Amino acid sequence: MKTLIHGGTIVNEGQTVRTDIILEDDRIVALGDEKDKSRNNYDSIVDATGCFVLPGVIDTHVHFREPGLEEKADIESESRAAAYGGVTSFCEMPNTQPQTTTIEALNDKYERGARKSHVNYSFFFGATNDNYHLFPELDKHRIPGIKLFMGSSTGNMLVDKYGSLLKIFQTAHEVGLPVMTHCEDTDIINQNMAQMKKAYGDDPPVMLHPLIRSEEACYDSSALAVQLARTFEAQLHIAHISTAKELGLFSLHSPQITGEVCVAHLLFASDDYMTKGALIKCNPAVKTDDDRQALRKALCDGTIATIATDHAPHLMSQKQGGCVKAASGMPMVQFSLVAMLELVSDGVLTIERLVELMAHNPASLFSIRERGFLRKGYKADIVIVCPDVEWTLTENLIQSKCGWSPLTGQTFHWQVVHTFCNGHHIYNNGAFDETSRGEALMFR
Repeated sequence: MKTLIHGGTIVNEGQTVRTDIILEDDRIVALGDEKDKSRNNYDSIVDATGCFVLPGVIDTHVHFREPGLEEKADIESESRAAAYGGVTSFCEMPNTQPQTTTIEALNDKYERGARKSHVNYSFFFGATNDNYHLFPELDKHRIPGIKLFMGSSTGNMLVDKYGSLLKIFQTAHEVGLPVMTHCEDTDIINQNMAQMKKAYGDDPPVMLHPLIRSEEACYDSSALAVQLARTFEAQLHIAHISTAKELGLFSLHSPQITGEVCVAHLLFASDDYMTKGALIKCNPAVKTDDDRQALRKALCDGTIATIATDHAPHLMSQKQGGCVKAASGMPMVQFSLVAMLELVSDGVLTIERLVELMAHNPASLFSIRERGFLRKGYKADIVIVCPDVEWTLTENLIQSKCGWSPLTGQTFHWQVVHTFCNGHHIYNNGAFDETSRGEALMFR
């Protein structure tokens, strides 16, 4: 299968150039102005005139809920949503049922991914207080890394023994696997919750969520993770940084310690609880506008390395209530790219930097082979987006199984029109190939 994408503006490795790109089977075989555009030479020709051609998004933080929680989401439905949104690869988290904390559970997920995922897939191995002895048995070419919950969240995979934390960082470094952490201090959260319950009852209003899962809780836990990573020279990627204070923990002089910011913390602030309520309840909590502005600034100055979604669907019925009763998490994978492109239009960051944060850097940090860049010989994971196309997000457009989005009703001015995964034209301006399947990502 040979495909010509012509007339588009390619954004890749800091450069924006109007040129053509040729795909053959699953690979990029040429970039440059193609003189002979005869249809006889190609199985397919895609006219990308007026559009931007980007590397497919690599979302290194999703929860697709399978196995065990399929009423909320599953690998098939959420990978379809990803493809609609230009996300061609994902790294999924271990807090499923059963948790991905054994070799058997990990193998089961990969078998499910091979059967069901429409895009490229991988799965983190979850750390517990006592399973670090399994790390040497893990295939470091197969998985992105170790996921460590240093704070209790959905699925309760909290590692709360200091001795275990030491062993996890030490062993991860020894076997050459990065550690991705969820950093919130559970003791601080529990103290804050007790105070709020005393004042507001058993289910405090959701706008108190950022005071319960507070700046202090986030910072103290993130600071501990940085300390442990430095002690053992481990590679650390802190997930979903949500406060301005945490940004001070990162330094360009410590490239092995990096941070992720999630779409929700870039879009929303604490004032939005008044209108969106528990729809934007997530862990760590959406915080103040000052925090949001600091996170946006950090996208540009190199403090933050990646943008991810923490895509975490729940049924709408599970999002009712306050800080206790409403589930934490929201679907975001389908609309993450267009939402971030709105920030490009608003002047928050350049499109070149956005591609670094959502494709290049995820590939580089996790050493993903042959993806994340538009390079000759690389896998043909590509998304084509058109600017100046105004549309409003309505429920009928949502592909995630849960059927809702915190962005419903928002007007966008960018649109994903084509997605290629391993050279396969999986999404074509509203048409989706249900038969397509992704590949297991390879690392290091």
